[in-house]
Amino acid sequence: MPSAFQFQCHLVLIFLAASKGETRYLEVRDTGEDEPFLLLSEDLKRELSAGQIYRRSLRCIDMLSIEGQFTFTADQPQLHCATFFIGEPEELITVEYDFVNINCQGGDFLKVFDGWILKGEKFPSSLDHPLTTSQRYVDFCESGNTQRSIRSSQNVAMIFFKIHQPGNGFTVTIKKNTNLFPCNVISQTSSGRFTMVIPHQHRNCSFSIIYPVVIKISDLILGHLNGLFLKKPSVGCAGVGDFVELLGGAGLDPSKMFPLADLCHSFHGSAQMKIGCDNTVLRMVSSGKHINRVTFEYHQLDLQETEMRKENSIEEFCFPSI
Repeated sequence: MPSAFQFQCHLVLIFLAASKGETRYLEVRDTGEDEPFLLLSEDLKRELSAGQIYRRSLRCIDMLSIEGQFTFTADQPQLHCATFFIGEPEELITVEYDFVNINCQGGDFLKVFDGWILKGEKFPSSLDHPLTTSQRYVDFCESGNTQRSIRSSQNVAMIFFKIHQPGNGFTVTIKKNTNLFPCNVISQTSSGRFTMVIPHQHRNCSFSIIYPVVIKISDLILGHLNGLFLKKPSVGCAGVGDFVELLGGAGLDPSKMFPLADLCHSFHGSAQMKIGCDNTVLRMVSSGKHINRVTFEYHQLDLQETEMRKENSIEEFCFPSI
């Protein structure tokens, strides 16, 4: 039975699939004018490629993976609304206020959050983000015209809003900017390949995959040599300063997930792991003394797959939860 977190995350990814036109996630029903999420037609794709700005209305709960201008107008009191933004791993999200008509004194608010929050759990975690939790919120009612453009620190961001009066609302423009060294990432897909590089920076970076997956690390370069450990209370890589850890769990926050394995040494080859958790995270911890790099690939775990692969594999985790 899928967990509530997994259902919510898959719902978000279905929203994303709809906004990108990936109809394989929506095979159970046809798309019409009244569908809650617009599928990109070939005509619209041609218009966007010609440089025209994509525009559409926002729903109370929405998901965007495309640049454009988006407007929300309340048709009734809307008290618990959020829009999730996501880009490619190497992209940052910029939210620009074009027009805001809300009643801050009457209890309305419009806040941008640097990251995602689901069921009270944050990504990136508070341990891995350069800003404090309070600094990650930008409240329009507090900043007003002083901060009309907010850029995320990673490929995801979101807005929360509450509007009491029908007819009130706002318009925002979403833009994407290139991030030369992506750090914290939520994957849009259940499979892919990625290389994470941390160049002489004292920071921790997490790559989150909201699926049970098989993950294979093919290349790891750290600034020292040590060993590979399965997580146990008395062993691990915490004392070496630079390492990669694999995490699994049922929530969004890496700091609240179960540590499965530490990789403390540089290698070229193959280290593979099956992780049947709702969420899988590869997290690199960097002291800032070295250039650290890890290359890995992943694909959604087939629950019928029982045969262990012949490559270097670590044991399986989380299967009882799925």
